[in-house]
Amino acid sequence: MKAIRGILLTCDSAVKQILLTMNEKSSFIIEDLDDYHVVIKADEEWRVRQELDAELEKNTYSLE
Repeated sequence: MKAIRGILLTCDSAVKQILLTMNEKSSFIIEDLDDYHVVIKADEEWRVRQELDAELEKNTYSLE
């Protein structure tokens, strides 16, 4: 048995769908727990957060 260090992320269902789509490109999800929780690899946390922020920024409407 091999142990993998993971981080529990709590998010809403829309963000979770974005994470699942991102996971198809590069696998970082260890376990999909339920509608609001997912465990990701600890060493991938920074990259995942950066990519998620960029994806959410694309979907944000601004008045500028």
